[in-house]
Amino acid sequence: MSAGDPPAPLPGARLLFSLDPAVSYLNHGSFGAVPIGVQRAQQRLRDEIEANPHKFYTQGMLDRVIHTRRHIASFLGADPDGSALVPNTTTAVSLVLQTLRLGSADEVLLTDHGYGSVAMATRRQCRRSGATARTVALPLAASDAEVISRVRAALRPGRTKLLIIDQIASSTSATFPVREIAAAAREHEIPVLVDAAHVPGMFPVDVSAIGADFWVGNLHKWAFAPRGTALLAVAPQWRRRIEPLVVSWEQEEGFPLSVEYQGTIDYTPWLAAPAGLFTLRTLGWEAVRAHNAALVAYGQRVVGASLGLAPTDLPQPATPEVAMRVVPLPAGLATTAPEAIALRLLISDKLATETAVNAWGGRGLLRLSAQVYNRPDEYDRLAERLPPLLAGITTAR
Repeated sequence: MSAGDPPAPLPGARLLFSLDPAVSYLNHGSFGAVPIGVQRAQQRLRDEIEANPHKFYTQGMLDRVIHTRRHIASFLGADPDGSALVPNTTTAVSLVLQTLRLGSADEVLLTDHGYGSVAMATRRQCRRSGATARTVALPLAASDAEVISRVRAALRPGRTKLLIIDQIASSTSATFPVREIAAAAREHEIPVLVDAAHVPGMFPVDVSAIGADFWVGNLHKWAFAPRGTALLAVAPQWRRRIEPLVVSWEQEEGFPLSVEYQGTIDYTPWLAAPAGLFTLRTLGWEAVRAHNAALVAYGQRVVGASLGLAPTDLPQPATPEVAMRVVPLPAGLATTAPEAIALRLLISDKLATETAVNAWGGRGLLRLSAQVYNRPDEYDRLAERLPPLLAGITTAR
């Protein structure tokens, strides 16, 4: 196989999912896709609940949550006693922001690659406290050294009370050297929250070695867990200060149970998450990572070429195992969030293809994902049919 060839499919992998065969699903990164075996594991848990709800919630349920948390934390290299299961990264961000107790002289530092709801949560908390939300701009194809330099220069010791940095950026698929950034912030005693929504299952991570004050990753994107499963890891000095967003019966136990126990919420996504990790291991995690990275690189290449982009025009990830890549769209297309949404819906409707489209830095970015159920011909079809669709939009203007 030459460097430009797509990878061979993993035998039988596509049959593990219940995705509509009439749709090219090239957007695993947004909501994931749950394998059939994991769906069934979750359904068995739901059946158990409905057979005797009182028994499920009052006899051993917390022990099962703790066991599951330990399993997931071990997979991610996090301290099980300093981690909590939460519904998603967005929830964890609000939890951390509430814990900080910002004041009017404080600020939270973000980057322009950050996820939209994270920025929204930050601005809301800053409005409430009188603090400031400030954004540092990072070039789309910046080197690790440039990212570290820019972030370091943006820190304001004594005023910056939190730095939020992505490990993999959702909108741009850029990867950032979070371990080095956390070390730079630690020199000034500035806490760091790593938004690692896309990390679990995409590539190996040792959370404890990163050295961040807070780290959160979703299991329901690339680790095949049911939606509503994420892990928040908290450094020792912060654990006794964590305040849950909702107070319930385990409040006096402190973190992590005070965060995890929320009465009659649905715990089945968490309890079924180990079945997702089992699926990943059964497929062969190294094979999955290699397949996804090679396939999305192929997809970026063929779709980019169809739009007249040279290989040097296509942003390359600093971490080669990334399973998402972006293709810059022609100038003037999807430059605002509403326009990006409209184009995504048009691609879905007219081309029977699910992608992500984001407006970033004054330009539209088409984000492609690759998972074991995808095939090279899905990207080939998109490359063939996307240019006429975009030309029609330009002509209509």
